[in-house]
Amino acid sequence: MATHSLFSANSLHNKPSSGTHIKVEEKWLGFTALDRKPTHLKLSNGCRARAALNADPRSIEIPRQWYNLIADLPVKPPPPLHPKTFEPVKPEDLSPLFPDELIKQEASNERFIDIPDEVRDVYRLWRPSPLIRAKRLEKLLDTPARIYYKYEGVSPAGSHKPNTAVPQVWYNAQQGIKKVVTETGAGQWGSALAFACSLFGLECEVWQVRASYDQKPYRRLMMQTWGAKVHPSPSNLTEAGRKILQMDPSSPGSLGIAISEAVEIAAMNADTKYCLGSVLNHVLHHQTVIGEECLKQMEAIGETPDFIIGCTGGGSNFAGLSFPFIREKLKGKMNPVIRAVEPAACPSLTKGVYTYDYGDTAGMTPLMKMHTLGHDFIPDPIHAGGLRYHGMAPLISHVYELGYMEAIAIPQIECFEGAIQFARSEGLIPAPEPTHAIAATIREALNCRETGEAKVILTAMCGHGHFDLPAYDNYLQGKLVDLSFEEEKIQASLARVPRVGG
Repeated sequence: MATHSLFSANSLHNKPSSGTHIKVEEKWLGFTALDRKPTHLKLSNGCRARAALNADPRSIEIPRQWYNLIADLPVKPPPPLHPKTFEPVKPEDLSPLFPDELIKQEASNERFIDIPDEVRDVYRLWRPSPLIRAKRLEKLLDTPARIYYKYEGVSPAGSHKPNTAVPQVWYNAQQGIKKVVTETGAGQWGSALAFACSLFGLECEVWQVRASYDQKPYRRLMMQTWGAKVHPSPSNLTEAGRKILQMDPSSPGSLGIAISEAVEIAAMNADTKYCLGSVLNHVLHHQTVIGEECLKQMEAIGETPDFIIGCTGGGSNFAGLSFPFIREKLKGKMNPVIRAVEPAACPSLTKGVYTYDYGDTAGMTPLMKMHTLGHDFIPDPIHAGGLRYHGMAPLISHVYELGYMEAIAIPQIECFEGAIQFARSEGLIPAPEPTHAIAATIREALNCRETGEAKVILTAMCGHGHFDLPAYDNYLQGKLVDLSFEEEKIQASLARVPRVGG
């Protein structure tokens, strides 16, 4: 490693100061483009309906390649920078954290990346995921709009996160890595990584944001059931954690802090690598299985979306659904409005600054040009909607700056109101994160009711909320409050963002 190695032990804490006719009402559209009556379609959650249908060569196929939107952008995104030299990061700078193939994917300009057969074999446990028309929600809203949602909650971990956890762990296993570490907020990413590690025989250690560790014990138990070791963050196990606890012994934690702790452990142990569940390019690439499937599913039923709506925290689920559609938009094949929805309590796209900032609180990661609220911004722990990350994925930030998408922020009470409407009409209880997309979808559907336009709305339903019921309890008990946007708090955090040219 060079003198300025990004993750050398000496540099960890030294940062600069500053088809045919389709009957859609009762059909999981992920499974076939034919209007026939398979014998297993009425199973409780639809997961096993695929078994009877995937043998049909005309059924939707699991993608064989991930898509890299960078290849089709007229302007390439700014590079990540070394936190000491402020020079573009080199592949060798990232080698203490990531296996070689993921480093290659992170910097790739290739349009498509082949999905390993072993990864596709695991994907078959739940993919293709269903595209469902929300006819009962349409009826409830009395809207002429046609609402579709791509449901990722059918995965073993209950969210979209295994789409990248599985390949990340597989690539690490291929390089002989014995252990991976990571951070998690609500626990969706941590449980997905624990699941993947259990398949490929790797150890898994997770730092979970303290507020979620306390509020969501069942996701912690999921991780432990799959063999992971889970710590609340900040912890006394790392220098980064100890520093935070010295300043605030009751710190609720943040994803930025948890990232710092996991990165510290990975950087100091040669047999350990770090995995990230969002933000980075290779993570977004892996998630495009969602959008690639959805393009074929929409085509099979003769629909083209007028609106594509997804929630954004770090941005991986939103990118996974929208990026393949942005490709088609750039080709002139369709022209949907693509809308990101974030929480009013953590509004990085709508209120943040587009600048270089650290991906973690301690400043150990590369500087990334993104929409940020400041790397030490910590959302209020009573924010129940997830999506707590201080910054937006650099690639999504870049796409936003190019004008290919828009963004809005919605307060959490409106989100949970929408979630209740969705649950009581469609039957699925959404995770807190996609409630943001559901709320925005309802807004657009009601607008269609006013205008009489029969728009097609496609939304991302990235996971179920079975382990997030305390948040629903707070809403149903009237304890949930909308958090006002704290301008002073944001400005104080932004003041500590490093000053980098460009």
